[in-house]
Amino acid sequence: MDIVLWAALPYLMVVVLVGGTIWRYRYDQFGWTTRSSQLYESRLLRFASPLFHFGLLFVVLGHLMGLVVPQSWTAALGLSENGYHALALTLGGVAGIGTLAGIVLLIVRRRTTGPVFMATTRNDKAMYVVLVAAILAGLWVTLVFNAIERASTGGYNYRATVGPWFRSLFWFQPDVGKMTAAPVDYRIHTLIGMLLLTIFPFTRLVHAFTAPVHYLFRPYLVYRSRDAAGPRGAGASTARAWSPVGTRDRTR
Repeated sequence: MDIVLWAALPYLMVVVLVGGTIWRYRYDQFGWTTRSSQLYESRLLRFASPLFHFGLLFVVLGHLMGLVVPQSWTAALGLSENGYHALALTLGGVAGIGTLAGIVLLIVRRRTTGPVFMATTRNDKAMYVVLVAAILAGLWVTLVFNAIERASTGGYNYRATVGPWFRSLFWFQPDVGKMTAAPVDYRIHTLIGMLLLTIFPFTRLVHAFTAPVHYLFRPYLVYRSRDAAGPRGAGASTARAWSPVGTRDRTR
């Protein structure tokens, strides 16, 4: 069972994630959307959506830092293990709580706003259950489990077990022993995370792969406003004149 969970299941998850994403893009491009409900309610969405998305962004960055970057690298930079865990506990806790608060507000909004609730599918409900479970499991191991371990044994260093196991997957030599040595709390969190990534291509979460990052680098749009003075001179055309303006003049 350990081989199935920690040596075979991760690769199966990657196959479904990549293959499902390609299938969804080829055969369901019209469904590749967040199915935005901003027209129905925007006051709560304006606050909850950035809280969830920015919190989730920092959660993902924290996972990459803890799983991909070896402990020896941070030690070479002068960051001790206690210092790293204090930083991870502080920033990870804030990001996780922000993400949880954001998703709770979004769920409350979806449940209490009639048109938004009517547009909620069974797929959405299943996705919310798995997503919230992953967030709660992450907060448990970050805040509660580590606090208990620190009080009793001085803390648990997951970068000595979960991190090496994760990196060993990239070399197709899964270190199953490292993962089985991890506490059951971390293993449950990992399994929920793999389940979330498995269903990812078949939910509205897939829109994360087409985030409009290119908007940050596209050229400015040129707008034209009517020339209030109108045509000048005897030979000027009677047609209305337009003058190019920059984007800062759009509201004038």
